[in-house]
Amino acid sequence: MSVEVRIPTVLRPKVGGQAVVAAEGATVREVLAAVEAAHPGFGPAVLEASGALKRFVNVFLNDEDVRYRQGLETPVADRSTLVILPAVAGG
Repeated sequence: MSVEVRIPTVLRPKVGGQAVVAAEGATVREVLAAVEAAHPGFGPAVLEASGALKRFVNVFLNDEDVRYRQGLETPVADRSTLVILPAVAGG
């Protein structure tokens, strides 16, 4: 299953400067693992050592926050769009 993964500017150096990468997987976890396999060093930017999604990283599957679905085990359909958005704070 091919999935479009949109990469935020801050993480683009981890994927060779690309704004969008294609990956395959049946779940969000598998898609992120595929991106990590193709671009070593990407995974630790979005996942804790335990494998959980980092607290300040938001992941949306087709405009739905995966934290309100099945988290990283959320099923992914072919031609879905996965958007990674790190939280931004400041003042």
